[in-house]
Amino acid sequence: MNILLWTIQVLLALHTAAGAAWKFRHSAEQTMPSLTAIPDGVWRGMGAVELLLGASLVVPALYAPLAILAPVAAALIALEMLLFCALHLRSSESGAGPMTYWIVVAAVCAFVAYGRWVLFPT
Repeated sequence: MNILLWTIQVLLALHTAAGAAWKFRHSAEQTMPSLTAIPDGVWRGMGAVELLLGASLVVPALYAPLAILAPVAAALIALEMLLFCALHLRSSESGAGPMTYWIVVAAVCAFVAYGRWVLFPT
């Protein structure tokens, strides 16, 4: 289980870093019209926070006393994905594609958070 959690954490860290890079190059409106409620400065700030969260997913592999960072980071990424779902529902946008993606990412994050807090704490 530990190997599975670390594999998912590394993949999630790469995914989060890619999302952060996207946020630095594209506005929320360019990304998804339903996310236009997010101001540009906040959008870019979210990118910076995502870089920190992505690093926090893998830092415990290098320095075990910071093990609490991984489940906290996973939980915060899940919260961000659920925020995107709420904004999408609130907008007049149709289509379940983006919501499906965000919910899957949130579920993976929830699995990592639960795994690191309960099943196999590092």
